[in-house]
Amino acid sequence: MYTNILVPVSFEEDRNVKAALEVAQALGSAGRKITCVHVVEQLPVYATEFVPAAHMETARSELNASLQSLVADIDNAHAVVIDGSAANAILQFAETHGADLIIMASHRPGMADYLLGSTAARVVRHATCAVHVIR
Repeated sequence: MYTNILVPVSFEEDRNVKAALEVAQALGSAGRKITCVHVVEQLPVYATEFVPAAHMETARSELNASLQSLVADIDNAHAVVIDGSAANAILQFAETHGADLIIMASHRPGMADYLLGSTAARVVRHATCAVHVIR
């Protein structure tokens, strides 16, 4: 069983985050830790002038509140909002924090995913720990 489980969270409708959290609880050993993480992609510098100054702070606060509510009823679980490119940030967080399992909710891939690769596909290819993808 696993002791340090990372569950990346996307708030898109077609992602089954609740199922990912259920699997994390089922695969975790006694005393396991579950970390839910949401990645905030940074706006390009040229776009920042079109966004109100407090927008990113407000969005980050709302994302954190949503994550906190997801883990509120799960023992030894916490939530973190991080910055970066989704796949790279997830992989770096997993490595830095010693995750032994990443559980990701993913969508059914479309043609763009076959050509460019989805976040889940990149994580599966490059993770140094086990990865479980939920569809």
